[in-house]
Amino acid sequence: MNRWLLPLALALCSAAGAQPAVPQIAFDSVPGFLKLPKDLHLGEASGVAVNSKGHVYVFSRGNTTGPAYAAAASQLLEFDPGGNFVRELGKNLYGWSYAHAVRVDKDDNIWVTDKGSDLVIKFSPDDRVLMVLGRKQEASDEDTGPLKHPKPPLPPEDGRFRQVTDVTWDPQGNAYISDGYINSRVAKVDKDGNWVKSWGTRGDKPGEFNTPHSIAADAQGNIYVADRFNRRIQVFDGDGKFLRALTIDVPFDHNTKPVIGNPPDPEAKAGTFSPGAPWAICITPGPNQVLYSADAYPGRIYKLSLDGKILGVLGSAGRKLGEFGWVHEIACPSENTLFVAELLNWRIQKLNLRAN
Repeated sequence: MNRWLLPLALALCSAAGAQPAVPQIAFDSVPGFLKLPKDLHLGEASGVAVNSKGHVYVFSRGNTTGPAYAAAASQLLEFDPGGNFVRELGKNLYGWSYAHAVRVDKDDNIWVTDKGSDLVIKFSPDDRVLMVLGRKQEASDEDTGPLKHPKPPLPPEDGRFRQVTDVTWDPQGNAYISDGYINSRVAKVDKDGNWVKSWGTRGDKPGEFNTPHSIAADAQGNIYVADRFNRRIQVFDGDGKFLRALTIDVPFDHNTKPVIGNPPDPEAKAGTFSPGAPWAICITPGPNQVLYSADAYPGRIYKLSLDGKILGVLGSAGRKLGEFGWVHEIACPSENTLFVAELLNWRIQKLNLRAN
């Protein structure tokens, strides 16, 4: 399906003044990209990643017919560059509980973050578990159950996560983990999995977080954190020093309807469904890196320079091909090719952006 979107005269205002009009990016969404075997279905597609050979990894809240609570809602699937099914990874894995994100490192190892089991798991390309970070609750413990969300949260513990969300790496191989819905921090471990440090706590000041939901690194090793509820992307160096915050303020039609639920406040400057709140971020490979970020309302994907200039916007909320229903993760193997995982539409879309 072709989506030819004419440039719109959208203005971006900031404390420093007005940015020139933001172009609408024209793109195609490849119809029927994923070819699933008979009797295999995606659940909520929470994660998508691409390796160096163009293989696509999909992390889905599928593989379950159990109750809403305590269901083993994680399934990791691999597809070739043409979208043909290759295999299921980690079948019947102990750590599967509630899928959140999948990433592929420079050596084509596959990493997943499971929000339900509080684990970060590293797989080799041949589907063997190489490393486990964190620990799942024991089924035998009398206090095992849904995690509580007290305000303020209970103090975090080194080496453990509470509703972990995502992972990225710097050029030295250190891993940075966004942790997450409860702990509201970033954890750093070295290439061997040894705990180095963490930074951040619940709040809205620089260096504080309220749902660090997605994380990415640039070629210099700077760490970009999608601070979703606070409606900003915070940037740090590899030691956790705050560098800057990026916010997305692109005007839109306030009559736009969300995919589900009542329309949120179109003027909101905080909140999960506030316009521009980053649900998913991705940074392209070098040498000229750009950042992509997606919100749930009004349901668009934004293209930014690494210093925060809005370079373009694409898409809208909806259920049709080329529309988005809660983009939960973006893979961006190049500036003009995106893969997006959608929760509400239970699908992966491959987007081919038309270069300006």
